[in-house]
Amino acid sequence: MENHTYWFFVLSFTTQEENKPFLSVFFVVIYLIGMFANSTTITVVYNDQHLHTPMYLFLCNLSIIDICYTTITVPKLVYMLLSGDYTLTFTQCFIQMFFFSHVATAEDLLLFIMAYDRYVAICNPLHYHVMLSKKNCILLLVAVWATGFFNSLSLTLTTSNMSLCYSNIVTQFYCELKAFAKIACPNTGFQLFSYMEAVIFGFLPFLCCLISYIKVIIVILHIKSSDGRRKAFSTCSSHLIVLIMFYGAGVCVYIRPPTQYREGPEQVFSILYTIVTPTLNPLIYSLRNKDVKDALIKLIRLKSK
Repeated sequence: MENHTYWFFVLSFTTQEENKPFLSVFFVVIYLIGMFANSTTITVVYNDQHLHTPMYLFLCNLSIIDICYTTITVPKLVYMLLSGDYTLTFTQCFIQMFFFSHVATAEDLLLFIMAYDRYVAICNPLHYHVMLSKKNCILLLVAVWATGFFNSLSLTLTTSNMSLCYSNIVTQFYCELKAFAKIACPNTGFQLFSYMEAVIFGFLPFLCCLISYIKVIIVILHIKSSDGRRKAFSTCSSHLIVLIMFYGAGVCVYIRPPTQYREGPEQVFSILYTIVTPTLNPLIYSLRNKDVKDALIKLIRLKSK
């Protein structure tokens, strides 16, 4: 691939000058809310000894990933809207692709591990502290981040060596695999690589999450006490909502075949997938989790003294 400039269409209606200030303010507000909410989650869990459990350790890592998600895309997006400069150099484009792919892979795997955590807690509670010991949790997290790194490295190197046949206009507001698949020369090897990427780091984690929660729901339905069923379901309902939002928006972005047209809806779902969902994740966990709310209130009271 030649080293030339790539152009990005942020959204189909951004060509209208009067929309740019509004969109810029909207994205900045969403970004700041997400940064504050995710940073607060990390601070609350770190400062409360009662939250030093596997579930909240994984939640902290999810907050770190969500901070990275929005930081990789939003600042550059806002700059493009305000400056009118929709270009990225070869180096900028693939640096962004590398880091975005890294955290996207890490989130896919982490959501599966969080589903596994709820499966063990509800289906095998007596073995929970053995199966998810501190050592095992650290090993799982190292595997998540390391897998994300190596997968992102292979994806970025493969994509950067493709030949472009159609144009250098990437119809997306950030550099990602599917956007390049639309403008690359026909290449069976690259198509196979992209399908394997989608299956291994998209479909399989989702399938594992689905299987885990089917088993969890079966166990919950066999609990005789209605109060017991409610408590058991409340421990995993937040994660279920996050899974539905993340994979729902992701499917809407990546399930459609690469085409040259009708990019507007896809970019809207991309915004939900890469900006809105990472912002809502900590709010969902905080608002639906009594332990987190109690720890937050305790931290606020300590700081106010």
